[in-house]
Amino acid sequence: MARLTSEFWVSAYLRQAGHDGLVAVLRRRGSAEAGAIFVKLDRLDGTAALYGPAPQSMALDDGIRRFQLVLDSDPGSVEERVERERRFDSDLWLVEIENRQGDPRLDLVAE
Repeated sequence: MARLTSEFWVSAYLRQAGHDGLVAVLRRRGSAEAGAIFVKLDRLDGTAALYGPAPQSMALDDGIRRFQLVLDSDPGSVEERVERERRFDSDLWLVEIENRQGDPRLDLVAE
């Protein structure tokens, strides 16, 4: 099954978050076709989490993008990790979502 482009997926994610009454913003635009997508979750309580692409070995072959927790910490530490990821992959996308309930609204792999 074909996978949605990164650009299309991010657009749909942002639209759904807005529809659900959440604040979500595109902080960094990456490669339109296949840039890795990272999502920063701000819980608005001084804690944040970063989600990144799940390894291919953990993803199902159903075309759905799956994510895994990369870091659960304070916003400053999450920003430092984002910067390291950006230096490693200049084509990555970064989306930030605010959700007090701590739900990133992502399809997550089981840990």
